[in-house]
Amino acid sequence: MESTVTDAAATASARGDQQKKSGDLDGAIASYLDAAAQLERVTAPLCLGLARAYLAKGNYAEAIRWAASVVDAGDDYGAWMSAAALIAGAGQWNAARVRRRARVALAASFTTSQLRALLPLAALRHGIDLQVWEGQFGQYRQDLLDGTSALYQSAPDFIVLAVHERDLALPALSGDPEADVAREVSRWTSLWYAVARHSAARVIQMNFALTAEAPLGHLGARLRESRYAMTQMVNSRLGMAAGNRVGMLDCERLSSLVGKSRWFDSRYWHFSRQAISLQFLPLVARHLTAVLAADLGLNRKCLVLDLDNTLWGGVIGEDGLSGIKLGGDATGEAFSAFQEYILRLKDKGVILAVCSKNDDAIAREPFERHPDTKLRLDDFAAFVANWEPKPANIERIAKSLNISLDALVFVDDNPAECEAIRRALPEVDVIELPADPSAFVRELSEYLMFETSSLTDEDLHRTAQYRARSAASAAEQTAASIEELWDSLKMTATAAPFDEMTLPRIVQLIGKTNQFNLTTRRHGRAQVEAFMNDPECVHFSVRLSDRYTDHGLVGLMIAFQRGSVLDIDTWLMSCRVIGRSLENTMVAHLCDVAAQRGVTTLRGFFAPTPKNALVSGLFARLGFARVGEGDASEAWEYDLAVSGSIENRFITLNVAGDRRERASAAGAGLQGCVQ
Repeated sequence: MESTVTDAAATASARGDQQKKSGDLDGAIASYLDAAAQLERVTAPLCLGLARAYLAKGNYAEAIRWAASVVDAGDDYGAWMSAAALIAGAGQWNAARVRRRARVALAASFTTSQLRALLPLAALRHGIDLQVWEGQFGQYRQDLLDGTSALYQSAPDFIVLAVHERDLALPALSGDPEADVAREVSRWTSLWYAVARHSAARVIQMNFALTAEAPLGHLGARLRESRYAMTQMVNSRLGMAAGNRVGMLDCERLSSLVGKSRWFDSRYWHFSRQAISLQFLPLVARHLTAVLAADLGLNRKCLVLDLDNTLWGGVIGEDGLSGIKLGGDATGEAFSAFQEYILRLKDKGVILAVCSKNDDAIAREPFERHPDTKLRLDDFAAFVANWEPKPANIERIAKSLNISLDALVFVDDNPAECEAIRRALPEVDVIELPADPSAFVRELSEYLMFETSSLTDEDLHRTAQYRARSAASAAEQTAASIEELWDSLKMTATAAPFDEMTLPRIVQLIGKTNQFNLTTRRHGRAQVEAFMNDPECVHFSVRLSDRYTDHGLVGLMIAFQRGSVLDIDTWLMSCRVIGRSLENTMVAHLCDVAAQRGVTTLRGFFAPTPKNALVSGLFARLGFARVGEGDASEAWEYDLAVSGSIENRFITLNVAGDRRERASAAGAGLQGCVQ
């Protein structure tokens, strides 16, 4: 059957090629789409055929969509270059696909012109409009150390330090390996500090792929003073030095995935100073843009899992608890390994959910009673098992967790279910598992959009926080009023200025928060650190806890004093605490800070985006008056002298360790309440 489908697809594709040559573009597109519908995974030539046909018709949106689909069709270097040339020449972006815009500077010690061409294509797959500046070959140190260089004039958001093993100033054998390693680490970190002096850009450092050639043979692995061993130490110490400040692209791991002798081709090096074989540049581009996407807050949050033949072998409703494959033999061990890998994703903050066509009680039984299960019910933030269509259930999961569909990744072994999700919910990424369960872990590990730029305390406790949100949602169903619900939650907030401990989470929130975000200004770490040192800047983060859980750091404000006015630059909250009245507590604290500074007016701005309609009326509900409208934002002001401070009796506020019970003078409720 598979060969028949493949042959039919090939016939339709060939027919499309002929129609395109004859000028019948509509016929070609229809034939190509017919071929695509018959394939489990669309091929790169088919993507390119559709992209070119749509481009010839002047349909830029579809042309770019299909060109970007080449990224999902494999890592064929020629196809990628063709697609990259197409989008570069299309002359028009599909604005609906663009979720972020960013500028990248490549500071390299090897030839990067081909990588430069591929990066915008890989970035487009994630909705990033990426502009790439490329430095001259081998001039990276001069560019980074000179604050007036063309690199800094390009105003990059990211600077990629693209270097390779030959750039290490390490001897073949060292008389003092500790000193040589320390010196080398200092040589590279000094470039990071230079960037921090001259720019707010985030550095992404390529670490060093060890070469396949080993003059010392296996002895090199035992000699601390060998270049081989010292290179490993440099990689390790650079990673530790980077912390949350600098991003890393682990080229040592990537080269190991494909094979050292294939990663580096000496012919290309001697001919054109190519440090990475051309055939693996798509792999590098995919991983590098995944790191960029994580920094820009575009990584995925939630893994939605099928059950039967996904988390265990067999069908629990038919085979029973003792009949499913989980642990024991080779097949069962493969499913156990898959569950273990999923647990590791949960450990770094990925939310887990179940979406299964099953009876609910039967679906839960393996997690409660099977002796070899690695996953338990409390590992899931949402659990939906019924006989309704999976697209509807996935929408229900997103709603219950209060996250958008483009934060979800769906995993299933059933091609029909996967196709149903792709068609009904194109925002959801779909991973279709192979037939062999021993390949499940590899399939999931090759999905890159769970990349994270930092690991915060909130990440480690995310599942518990989202489970608590579901419990609070259940309480909401029984409350007679929203005020009764808020009272029952027994909420406490803690406000504190930004500091080094909370900075990674603050930058993470700024990068990824969309729904409750008044201006969606994406400040990077260096910029936030500059704000912290600005005496005119008011900045604070807010934690929230209730009777169910500690939600962690979930909100922040950044404002600047301009005489008697305090301008709110950034105001955002995590989606998981929307609807708790925390916004009133945050602005109440800002009122207090303003009064301490002698400020009489708060001024806020609302810049509409496709995702933040939720807060379109926030300033009006809080009592602000609209005072103007710019090209892309509305301006609102609140007169403290006339209106007084905003109050919220439903949340107890702690400020810098000093407990404050905030209540309205009449104790009658909430001013400017957001319903």
